[in-house]
Amino acid sequence: MLSEQRHMMILKMLEERRSVTVNELTEFLGISESTARRDITTLDKAGKLIKVFGGAITMDHDYLSVEPTVAQKTEVNREEKIRIARYAASLISPEDFVYLDAGTTTGYMIDFIQDTTVTYVTNAVAHAQRLAAKGLHVILIGGMLKGSTEAVVGATAAFTLKDYHFIKGFFGTNGVSKSAGFTTPDVNEALVKRTAMRQCKKAYILCDHNKFNTVSSVTFASLAAGTVVTDMEMEEFSESADIIIP
Repeated sequence: MLSEQRHMMILKMLEERRSVTVNELTEFLGISESTARRDITTLDKAGKLIKVFGGAITMDHDYLSVEPTVAQKTEVNREEKIRIARYAASLISPEDFVYLDAGTTTGYMIDFIQDTTVTYVTNAVAHAQRLAAKGLHVILIGGMLKGSTEAVVGATAAFTLKDYHFIKGFFGTNGVSKSAGFTTPDVNEALVKRTAMRQCKKAYILCDHNKFNTVSSVTFASLAAGTVVTDMEMEEFSESADIIIP
């Protein structure tokens, strides 16, 4: 099937359904996941649809409010995430005071963390357990637990973070967009991310290439708020964002 035919079929599906997932496209069109994502990106750049995490929505659709669970995200672009995580872990220096955001890529960092002089603060229950199991000094902030991402979120968590001053912070994101910046589906999680980033001397946002040109419901930071660590060069973002490719 020619790309033009696929694009017409994708737009037809969107006209009928208002939104479509990558999995739906792979099943309906009989194509690979990478091809589906590539088609969505092409149509997004052409202004035909809006690329969101895991699929696409119509141009007049306001936002995507549903987020995949940790289990669903763990194996997506796993090798790319590990590559990003390994590099991010190498940025940590002895005696640093570090914020580690919830997320699959930040979680992979723990495999490469060894220094016992570093103190970690996190809003991820699973991250805290793994760090503690390695004998590392970890502080788990309190607040409302969000089951799908296993993250502590909300006003209580944000209030606690205002007392901390981090040397470095490592964050996940659901979307990276020139217009919307860094975005996430949940307003309570966005509040925690935004607060923690403001308390960091240096903030790093870890994301694979599929997160670019994607918009989720809530902006938690502008592109200028941190350094992006990703797995692939994104030329269209080179002038608006500080990007590192390990």
